[in-house]
Amino acid sequence: MQLDVVTLFPEWFDWFQTQRHVRNATQRGHEVRAFNPRDTTPLSGGQVDDTPFGGGAGMVLRVDVMDKALQGIYNQDPVDLRRERRVIALTPGGRMLDDAFVDELAGEKAITLLCGRYEGFDERIVQHFASDAVSVGRFVLSGGELAAMVVMDAVLRKLPGSLGHSESAMEESFSQALGGDPEYPHYTRPADYRGWKVPPVLLSGHHEEIANWRRARSQERGIVGPTAHPPDPETEKRPSGPDPFGPMSDAPQRGSGPDPFGPMSGD
Repeated sequence: MQLDVVTLFPEWFDWFQTQRHVRNATQRGHEVRAFNPRDTTPLSGGQVDDTPFGGGAGMVLRVDVMDKALQGIYNQDPVDLRRERRVIALTPGGRMLDDAFVDELAGEKAITLLCGRYEGFDERIVQHFASDAVSVGRFVLSGGELAAMVVMDAVLRKLPGSLGHSESAMEESFSQALGGDPEYPHYTRPADYRGWKVPPVLLSGHHEEIANWRRARSQERGIVGPTAHPPDPETEKRPSGPDPFGPMSDAPQRGSGPDPFGPMSGD
């Protein structure tokens, strides 16, 4: 895969390319490249943006600047380019990135990510140069660079050989292997810490029972949905009834008095 990013801050991606799974990917022939539209801008003084028509705060990345940048990189009209590779404009109003979309992108041979800045893109960039508009969440960042790294990281770790163990990318949160549910909880040594014990089934050595326990916990998390505070198995009722393998932990009941972090979800 050739994974390109068009950004006013290409040096940010020098650090990104030092990450182990990114190095693994590039060593296997995949490419990660960064290009600065200031290098090809038709405007004087390296200008790339302008004030918005109709007034308002902030500056907008110009369509002619992005046109020249893409022509300089690929030596063809950007209108035609998007028919040959995925050209993704990173914008808060775009399609929400999820695991299924990442799987789709991981199957591509070439992707270009366009990073907005200031007030974002002249809309004609999105309309005429991009094949996709993508958001990493319903919030606003100062620029598209962090969003580009999120997309690149999620895609690259799907590529064979990027991770140390190929199984690492299979049973992950929201993957097909887990039916789109969040991943099950993990535990490691010590098995008993401050009275918080690892679920006995995980110490049993019975692989089928462990797999069933993990799947049940994953499904529970899918039913409960995203929460900022993990449920306490001693105080929260599971939606699927009693666990045939015992509670997730043997943690003692919480002490009396108000929770300094506020009530838990469902309390």
